[in-house]
Amino acid sequence: MQAARTRKFRGKNKAPKWKKPNDGIVSVMVLPLAVTDPADIARLEKLYGAMWSIKRAVQRDARAKADAYWGAVHEREEQGAKAVRQRLGLSREALERCAYKHLEDSGHLKHHASKALAMHIADEVWNGVSRHLFPDATGHRFGRPRAGRRHDFTRIPGRARSHTTENKWETFRLVGSLHGHTMAYTGGGQHALTQPQQMPKPAPPDGKVPTGKLTTAGKPGMRRANWWDHAGPFAVVFAGGPEGKRGELVVPVRIPQGAGQWERVQHFLSNPSAWHKVDLVRRRKASAPGGWAYEAHLMVLGPGYSSPAVRGMRDRAAQIDRIGGVDGNVSNLSVVSFPAQFDGGMPVSTEVTLTDAEQALLEKQAKKQRSRARALERSRRATNTAQYGLSKKQAARAQRRADKGLTPKTVTVPGGAREARSDGVPKQAFRRDRLSANYRQQRARQAEHAASIAEHRRHRARLVAREIIAAHGPVLVVEDCDIRTWYRLWGKRLSQTTPGMLISALKVECEAAGGRLVRASTWSTALSQHCMCGERVCKTLRDREHKCTACGLVGKRDLVSAALAAFVRFTDVDDPKTAFLDTTASRGARITYAEALEEALRESTTPSPNTPRGAGRVAVPRQRGASAPRTAGQRNRATPDESRPRGHAGTPGPRNACSPQLTLW
Repeated sequence: MQAARTRKFRGKNKAPKWKKPNDGIVSVMVLPLAVTDPADIARLEKLYGAMWSIKRAVQRDARAKADAYWGAVHEREEQGAKAVRQRLGLSREALERCAYKHLEDSGHLKHHASKALAMHIADEVWNGVSRHLFPDATGHRFGRPRAGRRHDFTRIPGRARSHTTENKWETFRLVGSLHGHTMAYTGGGQHALTQPQQMPKPAPPDGKVPTGKLTTAGKPGMRRANWWDHAGPFAVVFAGGPEGKRGELVVPVRIPQGAGQWERVQHFLSNPSAWHKVDLVRRRKASAPGGWAYEAHLMVLGPGYSSPAVRGMRDRAAQIDRIGGVDGNVSNLSVVSFPAQFDGGMPVSTEVTLTDAEQALLEKQAKKQRSRARALERSRRATNTAQYGLSKKQAARAQRRADKGLTPKTVTVPGGAREARSDGVPKQAFRRDRLSANYRQQRARQAEHAASIAEHRRHRARLVAREIIAAHGPVLVVEDCDIRTWYRLWGKRLSQTTPGMLISALKVECEAAGGRLVRASTWSTALSQHCMCGERVCKTLRDREHKCTACGLVGKRDLVSAALAAFVRFTDVDDPKTAFLDTTASRGARITYAEALEEALRESTTPSPNTPRGAGRVAVPRQRGASAPRTAGQRNRATPDESRPRGHAGTPGPRNACSPQLTLW
């Protein structure tokens, strides 16, 4: 009897491991795909459906294995955690084999997806599992892996090209050249770049091209042309994998065009050797065919693009010799800075808050969102009348008609509660409701509008962060607060001002300008409970004014906290728990800048940047002397200026002068 054949796998690579150049710095450019052919749209949807099926299957297997791993308590103690993970198959390679098996056993999935795509989907699942199994630097773990919804699956990771082997790029590849693209859509360079709404699909190269080598007869070698020889318009090609002679999936690319876009396009697309990987991404767009807009996210080896104006602003900010502090709050963001050597200049303060016009715009947008939500609810009730009861008004009218012997009227939109069990659980899950085509379209428009607002908020946060470092420099200190805890009480207000987004953008801009945004523990500093003179001034969350009886300093609570943050020192800059307040330096600044400091702590002393259209979606600096608006619900509720520390237990930083201290500046 012949022995069973064992499956062979490729072993480890014996060549030196390739490393990313430029210290591993990568950037991403979004390239819109012009998908208009119904056959291409159908194929892309089938590809997403197949990849979602594989990812869901691997996620369920990983979830079961993770549960078995945590249940094997005695085995982990006796044999070790690594042995248990190896037995259960909790590793990157094991999940890849699991994805291969699901792909091969299904049969129909092989007509749409490839093994390379299945491997990278399994790698994404392993990234989530590893964050669940192994704690991070702070000791926290992520939750158990779970499968999401199909409509939330929007990204198919591609395989990176080989930079050691010529012409090896297995999954999604970007073909073409910038010169060929511009020549094709400028009439040979005779007029401006004009890309049509329905872009033609590039044809693969035909004929033969020289290989650059000589044959045995001494003649130049020739080979058949392929997509690597395509030098025309850009296109994304998926050429590898699915069974059956279905041909290659070729999708034309539309490069961004408009004011200030050409330099950015040249930065990313002029050097094909720096192209590293292409991921296929889709996003909801109700007006697009099929309801989805497709994009190719091109990863490039190298830094991202910055305009000359932004680079000049960062260079000027890097030359500013100032120290500053940031105080994040629910309704505003306060920044105060001082000259680094206290030998000249003046203290400068900035408040980032909402104006009356921006508050009115936010209320208008919220009203529009509520009307859209009510329209969606009416549509759901109209198509699922059996799942809802009559409202009190509708039931009373039906009873009156029944008492008079009239024919009962059919209620098209019941207004009562949903049919539920005795414990309050609906008898039918919401995901099993019938939804009309109009409902799906309106829901897609609502999601598209929300994504647009979120992107605009991120853009405004970057602009505000650049204005801050241009006035205060790139060396700032902020309290180490967990803003997620604020959403329990002030979630609606936080969604308007987005202090966390502003602080994140400020961190990026500080690092880009050569500085750093350092976090200090609130446990060891207690900035809101101190004065510039060093005295402790206790205040509750409702007290928004700072009044010191020792030195007579009067100012806004948030601005005083930001000013004190500039005098926080660290034993270890990377550890927020080692922060402590240098009261000697703050007292010296209080004496040096007496009247100027009081003026800076009463109001913002920097001019407000120009507010573009739609700026109400994110907080912007208010003008000098303007009062901060408050909503009706906020007048009777306190707003925090710091939260409880995240694991910052123990006493404050070192108090004796003999202990080693590392100052930030």
